[in-house]
This record gives sequence, structure tokens and C-alpha cells, in this order.
Amino acid sequence: MQPALDMPVSAEPILNKDESLTRQSSFLGLKRWQWWLLVALNIFFLLAGQAVAVLLGRFYYDEGGNSKWMATFVQTAAFPILLIPLFLLPSSKEPSTNAPPSFTILASIYIALGVVIAGDNMLYSIGLLYLTATTYSLVCATQLAFNAVFSFYINSQKFTALILNSVVILSLSAALVAISDDSEGPSGVSKGKYAIGFSCTLAASALYSLLLSLMQLSFQKVIKKETFTVVLEMQIYTSIVATCASLVGLFASGEWKTIHGEMDAFGKGRISYVMTLVWTAVAWQVCSVGVVGLIFLVSSLFSNVISTVSLAVVPIASVMVFHDNMNGGKIIAMLMAFWGFASYTYQNYLDDRKAIKSQIASGDNRNDSSHC
Repeated sequence: MQPALDMPVSAEPILNKDESLTRQSSFLGLKRWQWWLLVALNIFFLLAGQAVAVLLGRFYYDEGGNSKWMATFVQTAAFPILLIPLFLLPSSKEPSTNAPPSFTILASIYIALGVVIAGDNMLYSIGLLYLTATTYSLVCATQLAFNAVFSFYINSQKFTALILNSVVILSLSAALVAISDDSEGPSGVSKGKYAIGFSCTLAASALYSLLLSLMQLSFQKVIKKETFTVVLEMQIYTSIVATCASLVGLFASGEWKTIHGEMDAFGKGRISYVMTLVWTAVAWQVCSVGVVGLIFLVSSLFSNVISTVSLAVVPIASVMVFHDNMNGGKIIAMLMAFWGFASYTYQNYLDDRKAIKSQIASGDNRNDSSHC
């Protein structure tokens, strides 16, 4: 998983300031309907990419794949496809009002984030190895609770009662999976390995949330640009670093020696092995575009909340594709997660209406002043 569109200079998220939506739209030079269209498109990228990537990752393990470093590598290896929109998108013609950061600062940010991303991807790979896709997805919901903490301290995120409610509900949802007596991993996975998978997924969710907040902070304090191009550049450069780090791990661990045998023993054949890895890599990049797009258009917290919607997609798809055990605890956890997301979405709706009313009132005041 890799965690960016630019944040406004104020860095105030849409959710918690009356005029944030208006400022954000005008800052990007977009009409409100265009802004909402971009948000919807990025939500689709995030949900579809994440769901497909998780299911293909579980398929890779189920059919005989066993290389954790290979599973880590494919999460960022498809970054070259991002060069297409990078070259197609027109460069901003508006002069920047901020001095660009030095090469050293930018390189340091990209390298640091890239290395952390590689480590985070490794934790996710271990988690998916020892957990079913359903359990894995439900545990990943804790990233919202972690992001709430990081956003508060790093990004000065403010929370309403509805947002806090969604955070608590999603945290309880994952906790329910953890303590459920009939929670289990894939066939043949011991309780000890299940605990390792659960712990790694939990740690990965915390680290992922930290990455989102650090990316938002980087755009706010360091990069300070308004274009999607700079977002793609960060995505590409951090992916290069993460991919190189994964390759180092693949060769240093000796797992590269087993790839040929793993391909021959893959349950669906050699071609299926290659296609599984290729499309997993592509799906993760589609997901990443959605993640960074929502950070840019809204906030890191909103991006993280939307990713939890996969809880309504991945578990159901896992039951149909992999025949995962959908026990009572998981069903309740999924419903709780959906409740948490709905609570957060309703808060967005309320804040959007307040922003519209504030905009209308501000326009009326300006008109009254002009007549005086």
C-alpha cells in the first residue's frame, strides 16, 4: 500500500471549517461539481484498486506463492504507469508564490518516505500471508483510529462528535475480530502465526496512517504547490525508493532463488503466476492514485476513512471467491465498520451544507456593502 493532491495553504480539512470546501475548490480553479466529480473518481480508484489488490494478494498465497518480499515488491513496482498521466497532464502556467524546496530537502523526503513505505508494505504482506482476506480487511480498519491520533498531533485536525464516533466504532469493529473465538487464518495456519499476522497488520495500519499524515504535512509545509503533477512526482519517486528497497530485501533474504520453483508449482500455472503479480501491481497503483488524490482534494483523514469502505466489498468478495468463513463476529464487525463510515459521511454532508450557507451569506454581505 502506498500512501497525495495538494492541500491548500491553510491545510484546513474540508470536514471541520465552514469555508474549507469553497477555498479548496477556488484554490484548485475548479467549480464545485468538478471538485465533487474528482472526489468521486478518486474514491472509485481507491476502493476498486484496494479490493482487487487484496484479493489477488490472497490468491497468490493460496495458489502456492510464499515470497513475502515478492508480495512487497509488487505493491510499488508498477509505478512506471504513472508516467503516462505525468506526461499527459499540462504543467501549471501560474507562477508559484512560494520558493521551491531544494533538491536535497526533496530527495530526503522521498527517500525517507520510500523506505518507510517499503517497511509498511512488508508488514502488510506478512499480515495477508497469515490472515484470510476477510480478517485482514477488517483489521485494516484500525488505520482510521490511528490516523485520528496522528492527524490531531501532526496536521492539527479537529474532530466533531460524529467523527469521533466513527473512529471509536471502527476501532471496536477491529477489536471484535481480534477477540472472536472463531477467528481463524487460512487453512493450515497455526494460532501463533495468526497472532503474528494480526499484529503485523495492526502495526502496518498504524504506520500507514502515519505516512498519510506525513505526506499531508509535506505538501502543506514543504512542497506548497497546487498541481496534480507534483503529487504524481511524489508518488513516482517514493515508489522508486520503495521498489529498490524491496529488491534489496528480495535478494538479501535469498527468496529470489525460490521464485522459479514457486512459479512452476503455482496452482494455476506459470502464466497465471505472472499475471497475478502484474495485475496486483497495477491494482495497488490505481489504489495509490485514489489515496493521494483524496489527500490533495480533502484530507488524509478523509482518504483513510474512504479506504475503510472496502470493508463492505472485500469480505463479501472473499466469501464468494475464496469461501472464507463469514462468522457472526465478522458480520457484526463489518456492520459496525459501515456504521462508522456512514457517521463520518453524514458529518461531511453537514459541513458541506454549512460551507454553502456561509458562502451565500458572505456573498450577500459583499453585495450589501457595495450598495452603501
